[in-house]
Amino acid sequence: MKNLIETNPILNKLPRHLKQFMKPQNYEDYSAIDQAVWRYVMRKNVNFLSTVAHKSYLEGLKQTGISIDSIPNMYGMNRILKDIGWAAVAVDGFIPPNAFMEFQAYNVLVIASDIRQLEHIEYTPAPDIIHEGAGHAPIIANPEYAEYLRRFGEIGCKAISSAKDYELYEAVRHLSIIKEAPTTKEEDIIKAEKQVEALQQNMGAPSEMALIRNLHWWTVEYGLIGTVENPKIYGAGLLSSIGESEWCMTDAVKKLPYTIEATYQNFDITKPQPQLYVTPDFAHLSLILEEFANTMAVRKGGLSGVNKLIESGALGTIELSTGIQISGVFTETIENEGQPVYIQTTGNTALAYREKELVGHGIETHTKGYGSPIGKLKGINLAIEDMSPRDLAAYNIYEEQTVTLEFEGGVKVSGEIITGKRNLQGKIILISFKDCTVTHHDKVLFKPEWGIYDMAVGKEIVSAFSGPADLNSFDLITHVPSEKTIHIEKSEERLRLEALYQQVRDYREGKNRTISRTKVLEELIENHPNDWLLPVELYELAFIGNETNLCQTILEHLETIKQDRPDVGKLIDDGLNMIRYEKNHSTKR
Repeated sequence: MKNLIETNPILNKLPRHLKQFMKPQNYEDYSAIDQAVWRYVMRKNVNFLSTVAHKSYLEGLKQTGISIDSIPNMYGMNRILKDIGWAAVAVDGFIPPNAFMEFQAYNVLVIASDIRQLEHIEYTPAPDIIHEGAGHAPIIANPEYAEYLRRFGEIGCKAISSAKDYELYEAVRHLSIIKEAPTTKEEDIIKAEKQVEALQQNMGAPSEMALIRNLHWWTVEYGLIGTVENPKIYGAGLLSSIGESEWCMTDAVKKLPYTIEATYQNFDITKPQPQLYVTPDFAHLSLILEEFANTMAVRKGGLSGVNKLIESGALGTIELSTGIQISGVFTETIENEGQPVYIQTTGNTALAYREKELVGHGIETHTKGYGSPIGKLKGINLAIEDMSPRDLAAYNIYEEQTVTLEFEGGVKVSGEIITGKRNLQGKIILISFKDCTVTHHDKVLFKPEWGIYDMAVGKEIVSAFSGPADLNSFDLITHVPSEKTIHIEKSEERLRLEALYQQVRDYREGKNRTISRTKVLEELIENHPNDWLLPVELYELAFIGNETNLCQTILEHLETIKQDRPDVGKLIDDGLNMIRYEKNHSTKR
């Protein structure tokens, strides 16, 4: 399966530009230590979350085929997920927010397939398979929540980012990568954390993407559901964090009713959250999402919409009232009395209608940018788009006629009309001129020697959003991550430790019962005295087998570890309590 991505009907529908982020899971790369980390977290989570998680979580674990004992194989997961209309893909850590959202819009769960180090077993800022597979996947088995997730992606991928957003994304990605790399120096982590903090404090006015990411964080990642007095967990960040899922239920974390105000509450991925929001039900999430969407440029358009695109410096689209869509990098707008009267892009631009490129108006035609007036003609109440063929003829807006069209904002278009294009409702959406001059007062916007002038028709901008109207208009296969997740070459000591973990795993699964667990323990104490998880696993086997002497030896060793490493004391105690609870619970049954 190495270097292969198993496809399915849902993944086949993904556009090409999203497929560039996908990578093989390479299941055989997971070590026995990785499997033990997964097993510990899942057993502790399921044990604790059975009382505090939303009922959809435990039901979803069964429905999505996620095992407590083994890291999920994504190919197996996909065969089960397809029954609820979803799929999963592996990616390398954080991917750009718009792409992440767009995957969701296609009912595809993005899973960072690496797994956290044993040293970060309680929490990691990097997305990993525990967070994604154990946090996100089970809850989408709830159809109402799954639709919220899909709709969130659909709206979120249209959100306009700022240039600073991308800078922050790169800084957070860098921090998450080096924090999970075992060879990173502490001073490098501190430097990266300070960089993230500095950027967060100097973002300026939040962009649409920044605001909708807040909503995503306080719902999909860190959401609570029910009442403020008695909430349950449904957010994947809490479901996958064995430390924070417990802590968030205490009075130390403030619980607030979930409203649109959460949009303006920023978060810090490097620290536990001081407050969380509680939604009464999943339907309420969708109400708040639609309330926020009503504030976005994708629905409001106008001068603020095109200005957001200019500030982003990235590929975006405006749609005019006729339905014609202009996609490119917007660099200028001329305004009059608070309204845009002329828009200008720089570089490759494409024109479309209903997300389909207009024939002859791709980036091959508009390579050096595109400009067009917006609004009504001066002194004429009837907008061009509302004119019948008879009206158009009366105003000389007709093939082979030389005309001067003066718009209310002072833009003049003078030239010979060649032809026009209409939409399905018969409204004219594009007029092409030759020998054309376009001016705004004394400023020349287009000269005859530049060729054919294609004027978009529309009295107002009704929508502005991130990305192109037609995904096929531009080459979007351009994502090159600035850095990849760091996989270091394993030392001989690490490989020997992994081999010991594998022996214990094989013994527990009945693959090799000839292994001496006493010898494994002796080697562990001699060569890996600081490892705490494998002794806990050995204790589990001895405790189940009522091997009192071996249990006592292991407990003495664990006490030594707790004295030398007080930071793992609670992890050890929780592991031991979990083993005793499970045995007692199974005995009672």
